[in-house]
Amino acid sequence: MLTSNPFAALSASISPAAMQTYVVIMIVLVAAGTLFDVVHKGSARYFFDNWRKSKRKGSKQVGGGELVSIAIQTGVVDVLASGEFCNPRRRIAHLLTMYGFLLYVVSTVVMVFDYSTASIWPQLWWLGGLMVCVGGYWFWFFIRVDVAAEGNSPFRVMRADLFILSLLASVTLGLIWAFLQSQGGSGTGVFFGLYLIATTVLFGSVPWSKFAHMFFKPAAAFEKRVSCANETRSNLPAPADKPEAFGSARQQPRHY
Repeated sequence: MLTSNPFAALSASISPAAMQTYVVIMIVLVAAGTLFDVVHKGSARYFFDNWRKSKRKGSKQVGGGELVSIAIQTGVVDVLASGEFCNPRRRIAHLLTMYGFLLYVVSTVVMVFDYSTASIWPQLWWLGGLMVCVGGYWFWFFIRVDVAAEGNSPFRVMRADLFILSLLASVTLGLIWAFLQSQGGSGTGVFFGLYLIATTVLFGSVPWSKFAHMFFKPAAAFEKRVSCANETRSNLPAPADKPEAFGSARQQPRHY
């Protein structure tokens, strides 16, 4: 089960070209949805405006070398280590979900486009999927602020939950489908159909979900650090490792 490519067995009933076309369509949907989100919400213009204001109002000039250092800090602390989360449980759950999702998506693409090659990718696919499930379900049932702090039901759903719910549905149904297929069990076709629906919702709902935030957050974190470096009072929260930036005695933000 863990060593077999589930998409290779699927090629007996669905042509590899059809599977590859579907993957390409999902990639196009993500790119188009992100661009639509940028234009509709004015995110790019907002960050560029803040960048210009920071350079104009800053009392200290930030040189090229320092900008490179800030970019590296942003990549390591804010992106790779999710330094924005002060709550260790929230950070671990986020890291599990983020790296699991990357493993899951990359291994899916590799196995679909090179499904006949035996390799480590099936194991990485299962590992990534299980990481998403552990991090995602842990967050959904135990860490969400409206559940952990406000005592609301974990089954209370809002539009902002579209991304995490469609992600969990897609990965969970995909793992169930792959397991049933490897065991020759009944219901394989049903779970594969549900898997396709959930996956289409995940990648097709970018303009209405938080999917596009993964592309905006590094830019926002970089802008915060630049504002801190040139001593500008930004209207964004300070970087997590500089809680008293911008001249104010502020506490670290709490992220549940």
